[in-house]
Amino acid sequence: MKVISWKVGLLLVLFNIIIPKTKAQEMAILTKQEKSLAGISATTATGKLDLLKIQLIEGLDNGLTVNEIKETLTQLYAYCGFPRSLNAINTFSAVLADRKAKNIIDPEGEKNIQNTVEDKYEQGRKTLEQLTKTPQARPAPGFGEFAPRIDAFLKEHLFADIFASKVLDFRKRELVTISALAAMEGVESQLKSHISMGRNTGITDAELKELSIIIRKTVSTTQANTLLKSIDQPMLAVISPGMMIRISEIEIVPEHLEAYKAILKEEATASIAKEQGVIAIFPMLQKQHPSQVRIVEIYADKAAYEQHLQTPHFKEYKTSTLKMVKELKLIDMERLDQETMKSIFRKLE
Repeated sequence: MKVISWKVGLLLVLFNIIIPKTKAQEMAILTKQEKSLAGISATTATGKLDLLKIQLIEGLDNGLTVNEIKETLTQLYAYCGFPRSLNAINTFSAVLADRKAKNIIDPEGEKNIQNTVEDKYEQGRKTLEQLTKTPQARPAPGFGEFAPRIDAFLKEHLFADIFASKVLDFRKRELVTISALAAMEGVESQLKSHISMGRNTGITDAELKELSIIIRKTVSTTQANTLLKSIDQPMLAVISPGMMIRISEIEIVPEHLEAYKAILKEEATASIAKEQGVIAIFPMLQKQHPSQVRIVEIYADKAAYEQHLQTPHFKEYKTSTLKMVKELKLIDMERLDQETMKSIFRKLE
């Protein structure tokens, strides 16, 4: 028996030497629950409530508990503000009510325990030391000396009261924070700081690259690139080779013009808000001939366009305007200046 065990052990050693691990085996990937936390955080931070609703439902279906999601949305107040946090919490409440009406019972999960530590500032300071693996002065140099109250709020509310809850561990909390910061513009410095903290909790660069895919899907390629740049990874092409550009030339029956304009406006707004693959739907009227409508349509690719045709809001637009359209002509276009396309409509902001 000992001889057999020895031979089996030798074979296992040789197997590991001769057949190395594949890249997929070496690369740790985010769990379904972690991906959902990332999607929920990104859409909360950007205020995309329609997309957030989808992410919340998917998160519950993927095994997140009610309290894990509540804790995520509560933590995010510190990064994207109370208005978006509260909007997200109200959206989540509506999702749960709808699921309950359908007899879907979601597990509550571990309950939050109130933080009763007397010196919360010191508790928060020590939490930051654990996350950053560097000493934390009291008060924090720079902003903490200039504005002591914000330093107190940061330590006592965020890194003490919120982080003390065991509903989410430190790794998940940093994943939530990184996802939110990656989704927002103008917070690159804070993003880099939390990427460093996230690495200290065990988040790998391979997982951060995977997170960039979620940011691209739920927010934009530009914001995904912000994350990739922060971890020294190659950028994604903002303008894809398969981008689809079209001009729709439409003549409307004059007596239906006002009704058509209202329906078109609603459809265009819904398409931009709900469909990541719809880059632009820009309707215009000819000044001299208002019944002549022109729509500039830009889709990420043909698949995004085909998906757009199947959405409820497009189907509603199509069926409700059939009698209003006198003539329709679809003209596919080719871009001349790819670089300039990156800044399209940006100056309107």
